[in-house]
Amino acid sequence: MKALVYHGPGHRSLEDRAKPDLRAAGDAIVKITKTTICGTDLHILRGDVPTCAPGRTLGHEGVGVVDTTGTGVTAFRPGDRVLISCISACGKCAYCRRGMYSHCTTGGWILGHTIDGTQAEYVRIPHADTSLYPIPPRADEEGLVMLSDILPTGFECGVLNGKVEPGATVAIVGAGPIGLAALLTAQFYSPGDLIVIDLDDKRLDVARRLGATHTINSSDGRAAEKVRTLTADRGVDTAIEAVGVPATFLLCEDLVAPGGTIANIGVHGAKVDLHLERLWSANITITTRLVDTVTTPMLLKTVHSRKLDPARLITHRFRLDEILDAYKTFEHATSTGALKVIIEA
Repeated sequence: MKALVYHGPGHRSLEDRAKPDLRAAGDAIVKITKTTICGTDLHILRGDVPTCAPGRTLGHEGVGVVDTTGTGVTAFRPGDRVLISCISACGKCAYCRRGMYSHCTTGGWILGHTIDGTQAEYVRIPHADTSLYPIPPRADEEGLVMLSDILPTGFECGVLNGKVEPGATVAIVGAGPIGLAALLTAQFYSPGDLIVIDLDDKRLDVARRLGATHTINSSDGRAAEKVRTLTADRGVDTAIEAVGVPATFLLCEDLVAPGGTIANIGVHGAKVDLHLERLWSANITITTRLVDTVTTPMLLKTVHSRKLDPARLITHRFRLDEILDAYKTFEHATSTGALKVIIEA
């Protein structure tokens, strides 16, 4: 089969690899029909995720068709159309019983990280019964790819951790796919103001179309000042960091109001200064989280009922044999306008 393989920082190639085999009774082999590229894949390629070893097939998102199942799989059978969760969960360990699937002792974020992932023609899914979701009839498979990772990530790590409430003032720093996923799902709670901050006017235009009440281009270094003006010098109730670089986390520290929350989503590969000398007395909550995908069933229902349309985040489509071009398009989003790219296997 064809697979996109990581060879260390800055290096990847499309290669012929052996089709994966079942290794445990709970495994399923899924034939990928559609996958995508995540910002986390770019962090891996930059060397920000040293736990991902060279030789790994990348990718942790996708939809497909069950090819074969282990003897312990009871919820799925060959031919079933399935959504692949970016998080593998046994459902039995102490972390899974707490709903912290991301820290499953035999799973968690392993696809495209510590085991081979979804940017291939086939993928092995451990704990298939609790790590796959049936695709409803007539569902839009392209849109459902967004439910593998970015929609639950934006919702759980940004909106839920950020304690977004009706009437609240929310700032989302970063208008990439994850930030826009947080923007879409924050609207479940009817915040009063949804401010999106980015360096790219094209992405800010998209944010306005998707429901932002205000957008700010931060290239002039005055984003915090502009937010203070919008909020009568108070700041925001929730500041969502959706980039993963020191400057954007520091900006969130400048934006948050007393009693507010900084909700980190971004994958950080470098240390960030925490200005407790300013924040210690302001009743600030800082949250971190690796997505658990506990909200995926609910998000599936909102998509099926057409209350949420994640396909609006898709900008480009490629075949698997064009995946190197897809990476170039995704990496140069400022010039290409890319948000999410769909790769058809």
